[in-house]
Amino acid sequence: MTVNEGVPDRALRIIVGMVLIALVYTDKIGMWGWIGVVPLVTGAVGVCPLYSILGVSTCPAKK
Repeated sequence: MTVNEGVPDRALRIIVGMVLIALVYTDKIGMWGWIGVVPLVTGAVGVCPLYSILGVSTCPAKK
C-alpha cells in the first residue's frame, strides 16, 4: 500500500482522532467518540482506504 496522505492531512487526522478519544474519557461525548480511532490509525499509517478507492492523494510525492 502506498502512502496517499500528505503531512498536513496526517497531522490533522491524528489531532482529530486524539481529541475524539479524549472527549470519550472526559464524558463529553458518548461511545461514538471511539470513531476517533479511525482517523488516528489512518493518520499514523499514512494510508486512507477511502482515498485509495476514490483515487485521491494529498501526498506531494511523485507517483
